[in-house]
Amino acid sequence: MHELHPGDLPVKEVYKLLTGSVIPRPIAFVTTMAENETLNAAPFSFFNAVSPDPPVLMISITRKDGKLKDSAKNILDREELVVHISDEGIVEDLNITAATLPPEENELEHTVLHTVPSRMVKVPGIEEANIRFECRLHKHVPLQNAGGNITQDVIFAEIVCIHVSEGVYDREHNYILPDKLKPVARLAGNDYSKLGELFTLERPK
Repeated sequence: MHELHPGDLPVKEVYKLLTGSVIPRPIAFVTTMAENETLNAAPFSFFNAVSPDPPVLMISITRKDGKLKDSAKNILDREELVVHISDEGIVEDLNITAATLPPEENELEHTVLHTVPSRMVKVPGIEEANIRFECRLHKHVPLQNAGGNITQDVIFAEIVCIHVSEGVYDREHNYILPDKLKPVARLAGNDYSKLGELFTLERPK
């Protein structure tokens, strides 16, 4: 096997190894609001669920040239966000919002997506998403590299309200139906993946 040491590699090469190895990665489609109430929308694939009690999601947002990205700044300023599960129905528009735009410009205006008011937070959600989580900031963990520079803002977001479309939810059993949700995941480069084949393994007792 090849033996690679991250400290000996350029950051870009480490990134390529991580994003090509840790696959598929779920994509958080996040809406936030600036202090002037400009809405921001952006996708993040360094994302996962980390706890049911308290119900917490984790999103890691890379800094650009040491500066907070708009989403991270908005979260830290207002301590609110809405996290949407990315699916086949919105992935094309989600990709559009990945463009780098000025802070005063709303990415959703370049898409066909619509917003919907939230119940527990002031940040609106995206109407077309099948699942959305209204969240408040639980904890912010800045990560520093070997040179002492902050390179990542890890956001732990506590869920305060969940919205689930009827078509993807088995209310009787409280299950999300993955074949109806049709989630999309991030691979490396410009590649994405769909859900693929499902199989079941019983956990040992």
